[in-house]
Amino acid sequence: MISDDGEQLGIVSIDEALRISEEKELDLVEVAPQAKPPVCRIMDYGKFKYEKAKKAKKAKKKQNIMNVKEVQMGVKIDEHDFNVKLRMARRFLTNNDKVKIRVKFRGREMMHQELGYELMDRLIEGTSDLGKVESKARMEGRNMFMVLAPKTEDK
Repeated sequence: MISDDGEQLGIVSIDEALRISEEKELDLVEVAPQAKPPVCRIMDYGKFKYEKAKKAKKAKKKQNIMNVKEVQMGVKIDEHDFNVKLRMARRFLTNNDKVKIRVKFRGREMMHQELGYELMDRLIEGTSDLGKVESKARMEGRNMFMVLAPKTEDK
């Protein structure tokens, strides 16, 4: 048995351990039930649970949550509009978000898919310092998709 201040009290009967914990107005908690004999500790179990929850909340706050943001454009996008979409993608990457780029094809534009691939290449070039290609450009129906992920600083 271990006391509330961390001192080992040795092997004590269950009745004696319960009596000591009631005297100190604390809880008797079984710490290692698989040990021979089982190890118990006198502690304030409510405070212990609160501290554990507090640590878990702090750890969760530190973890990095990555969202997927989407940037849409057409094949016949003008230079200025392309630059706006590029800035948007760069902003998402600096915020540690993944960027899903969608190029929409309308009507006869489907005959010129190479224009979509050129658009994707320009976008990759413009964001190469902030992000890397996670999935290459691919066609799904009338849309072309690509996913960019932020570069990590682990080296």
